[in-house]
Parts: sequence; C-alpha cells; structure tokens
Amino acid sequence: MPESEIWITRFFNDYLAGAGNAALQLVGMHPQARPWANFVVMQFVVVALLMLLFAFLRTRLSVDKPGGLQHLCELFYDFVKGQSEEQVGHDAPHYMAFFATLFLFILTANLIGLVPILESPTTNASVTCGCAVATFFYYNLMGVIKQGPLRYLAHFGGPMWWLAPLMFPIEIVSHLARVLSLTVRLYANMFAGEQVTLVFLKLTKLIGPVIFMGLHIFVGVIQAYIFMLLAMVYVGGAVSHEH
Repeated sequence: MPESEIWITRFFNDYLAGAGNAALQLVGMHPQARPWANFVVMQFVVVALLMLLFAFLRTRLSVDKPGGLQHLCELFYDFVKGQSEEQVGHDAPHYMAFFATLFLFILTANLIGLVPILESPTTNASVTCGCAVATFFYYNLMGVIKQGPLRYLAHFGGPMWWLAPLMFPIEIVSHLARVLSLTVRLYANMFAGEQVTLVFLKLTKLIGPVIFMGLHIFVGVIQAYIFMLLAMVYVGGAVSHEH
C-alpha cells in the first residue's frame, strides 16, 4: 500500500513531478506518476527552515546588543565546541561545521513531525542511513587527509604487523557495522516514538498525548546528540596519531 501523501508532498507531485523524475533518472530509476515521497520532501523542508533561520539570525547579529536567538546560538556553539574538543582534541575546530550541521539537521528532522501537518523524515530508514553513510565517508576522508593514505590504512592492521591479516578484515567489518548501528539506532527510536504518540493521540484527548509528545521531544534531542557524539568519536579516532 503506498504511503499517504501529506499536503506538501501532494504539492510537489502535482507541480514538480518533472523535477522529481529528472532526479530519479539521474540515479537510473524509471519515471513515476508521483515521484516525490514524504521523507524526501520533508528533508527539503528541514533544510529550508534551517537556512531561513540562519539567514534571519545573520541580519540580527550584534556585538553590543545580542538578541535571544543569538545568545541561544552562542550557547549551542560553545556546547558543540566543548564536546568536539573533548572527543577530537585540539583539531576540533576543523570539524565543528560537520558536527553542528549533523546535529541541527537530525534534531530538526526529529522534532518537525510534532507539527500535525508535517512528518519526521527520520522515521524513514533511508534518511537515517544517509546520515550514517555521510558520517562514515566523512570520518574516513578526514583520517586519510590528516594521516595520509598509507598511515591511515595501517591503523586497520592492528598494533603488530603480523596481526594484520587477522585484524584488517575485522576492522573493515567493524567500521561497516557503524553505518548499520547509526542507521538502526536513530530510525528505530524515532519510528517507535512516533507510533506510540499516534496511538495515544487516538486513544486519549489531551493528557496522554501531551505526556508522550514531551517524551518524543526528549528522545529526539537525545538521539540527535548521540548521533553527533558518535560522529565526534569516529572522527577523533580517525585523525588521532595515537589511534
């Protein structure tokens, strides 16, 4: 059974089906009558909201009279900086843009489903897998850039050269398992949280939904933080000379 289209997905399929089919053809897929899916459209919505937020913030930046939004963003910056320095070390500022972007995207995607007319894209495994794959390629690329290709590959061989034939395949499987772990953890928590909230919305009128919506917000924040923290740990391990 096809998924039920939310209003903004219906708009995309009614008026932007050509663009959607062009994108499908780029990846070798056949054109469809209604190519846009909810989780794809909602990712565009999340990115658009974040871009509008920071475009608005940029016009309000002030050294003498910072507003509430600027204070909030400065607190967020200090938080990400402290966490990244703890996990990565003195090179942390080089990677903070990725960590902050990852956290804000996942957090917004987790919580946007609380708006009744919208849907959380992170309740779809394709979205969480995309975030996990991006993290996988990012930390490996940073490791290669920081250490050099040969030295980085040597990390997979273990502490002693004669253990390399055993350790190398184990390390490869371990790193690939990180993609699965990141994908399933975020997807399962967000999907389960949304389903529980929907069930209680149908069973009760006010108290139950409010409680579980609060729990959903808590889980959404925690899962975004855990994803970012694991990304920091992986980057720290990849760029550390002592790794």
